[in-house]
Amino acid sequence: MRALLVRLHRWLGLGTAAFLFLAGLTGAVIAWDHELDAALNPSFYRADTAGAPLPALTLANRVEAADPRAQISYMPLSVEPGHTFVVRVEPRLDPKTGEPFALGYNQVAMDPVTGVEQGRRMWGAPSLARLNLIPFLYQLHYTLFLPTKMGIDLGVWTMGVVGMVWLLDGFIAIVLAFPNLKSWRKSLAFRVKRGGYALTFDLHRSGGVWLWGLLIMVALTSISMNLGTQVVRPVVSLFSTLAPDPFRTAAPGPSLTPAETASARTRIAAMAPALGRSEGIAAPPGGLFAMPALGAYGVGYFAAGNDHGDAGLGNPWLVMNARTGEVIARQIPGRGSAGDLFIQAQFPLHSGRIAGLPGRIAMSLMGVAVATLSVTGVLIWLKKARARRKSASKPAREATSVSAEERAAG
Repeated sequence: MRALLVRLHRWLGLGTAAFLFLAGLTGAVIAWDHELDAALNPSFYRADTAGAPLPALTLANRVEAADPRAQISYMPLSVEPGHTFVVRVEPRLDPKTGEPFALGYNQVAMDPVTGVEQGRRMWGAPSLARLNLIPFLYQLHYTLFLPTKMGIDLGVWTMGVVGMVWLLDGFIAIVLAFPNLKSWRKSLAFRVKRGGYALTFDLHRSGGVWLWGLLIMVALTSISMNLGTQVVRPVVSLFSTLAPDPFRTAAPGPSLTPAETASARTRIAAMAPALGRSEGIAAPPGGLFAMPALGAYGVGYFAAGNDHGDAGLGNPWLVMNARTGEVIARQIPGRGSAGDLFIQAQFPLHSGRIAGLPGRIAMSLMGVAVATLSVTGVLIWLKKARARRKSASKPAREATSVSAEERAAG
């Protein structure tokens, strides 16, 4: 049985090593995506004009007026002092072709006081330019920039399957790390003084043991981040009732026209504070997420600049019928069934934000650890593969030598 587990661990590990190395290093960086992005691109994020900011809806309308091909898909409802007003946009449909316009950008930054555009970019574009670097790494972490074929996002599915293989391999690895009761101490030690292969082996085995619980958690949440709808929610629903996914809940009625989207934005923004209070949400409305195809708007409740959630299970969200303002779905941290709480915890756990700043530091270090485990696993395999080849060739050399001696004697 152990021999089978060794083979499984070897081939599952080798099959996922490159993916996990890449995911580990990019994950270590994007734990600080906002801070690093702002540091690299101050002109995109910093606004220096003194004075009171214009209303958020006014700024959003200016974005759309400046380029009628674009429509707001996400906008903040307030900004931190000294920060730009950053919105996400998506292309409208070209009435002549029925296809989306080619915008060439999906994010716009504006001075909130003057309403002047300070920059635009295609968030997630495959580019190493300073303006695109951090979004590029974020997109690489989750999708590998693989294409979508026949409606299947190959990048998301690839990383999701890697997460499932990694989860299985994690349980195999912990069994192999403790072959018997007498040698358990070896699986926790690091032979630093010996260095070389001994230390490489200990970094892989003992490092994996010390971090095992966190590694399993990251593997599980990796599946949730990529295949939440396809895999995780169906599995969790077998054990616990789940509330509808607020961002995939179809609202009554047809999709919104461009004119309805703009008017609904104003209506929902006006209704959001009272609706939040009626749901017992203390935080103010912080952002609007348009879902015109579903005839709905999502409203996030958070203070300016806290759109990712600094700690805990994240921010509350309400999804509203864009025409009537009726709340049709809700995701309020800490509320719901055990399954709902499990689903709510996935991104905060994966990003480390559930524990605030210490959690993000831990996840950044975990990214480096995952990359290290991947490299040391490959190095161990190479070392043993060379030893196996050498051992296999030794009898052949001996047989050749004996044959030569026999021929000489004859």
